[in-house]
Amino acid sequence: MPLLSQKEVLNLKLGCIKAPQLRILASNLGLSNKGSATEIIKRILKSQGDEKIIDTFIKQKYTETIQKRRTIISDEDLKKELGKVKTFSWGVVQGQLDQKIQTEYVRKIVRYEDLINNVKAKLQGDVTNYVICTWFNHWTTVLIEDHISTHPKVIPTIKNIKGIDIFFDGQPFDLKVTYLPREYDPIDAVRNPSRLAVWMYENQGAQRFGADNRLFVVLLDKDNPERSWELKRDFTLVFRKIDNFFDRESVSKKDEIIFTFKRKTYTAVTKVLMITK
Repeated sequence: MPLLSQKEVLNLKLGCIKAPQLRILASNLGLSNKGSATEIIKRILKSQGDEKIIDTFIKQKYTETIQKRRTIISDEDLKKELGKVKTFSWGVVQGQLDQKIQTEYVRKIVRYEDLINNVKAKLQGDVTNYVICTWFNHWTTVLIEDHISTHPKVIPTIKNIKGIDIFFDGQPFDLKVTYLPREYDPIDAVRNPSRLAVWMYENQGAQRFGADNRLFVVLLDKDNPERSWELKRDFTLVFRKIDNFFDRESVSKKDEIIFTFKRKTYTAVTKVLMITK
């Protein structure tokens, strides 16, 4: 999507707030909290409510969700758990575990004892590796996204909205924390991050296609790309790079890119943060 107006962005921010919380916000703004969520949003927009109050409210509610998670495990303890991962080997392509089970076991093996022996010999290890890699990626991303969302220049969403995770410098972004694709030239990625962004839009899976604005956090160990997963849990470095990025960056027309997908042309606003070592 192209750059949005302040009113359009405010409408999206309000749409990312759950109905019970919208009622509280409306009261805080001195407005009636009666009616549906849509009616409350229209009322707030019409009143030209103070956006700073709205932003502060959103940040507060997001902080409460972080604090709730921290009652289960603190950030420091979670980092220690992530540090226990010794190897990072999927064993099966992410998202294709069921297909592997069907093609290599269910539809291929005809004898029961052979099936059990093959599952014990190989599939059990593949599943374990898959779960560990998925677990590692999930919780490292949680810590990174929480850190980004608490930056003073970032407003997070407090309700899942497709294509929007944060608002930065007055624009909505889908946040993507990822590794540099194996087939992409590392030198070109560092020198031309916007070209990398176009490549990632054009090479996304059809089932997950989106032309929403995206903020890519791309991790790369330049000397050992296959060990980039370890860089993701180097939180001291990652958090410092994130803070430096958001402190200095802004969003403007120059961040618009044009890409093609299935013979259609799209425009999106994109930012790329390359974290390398």
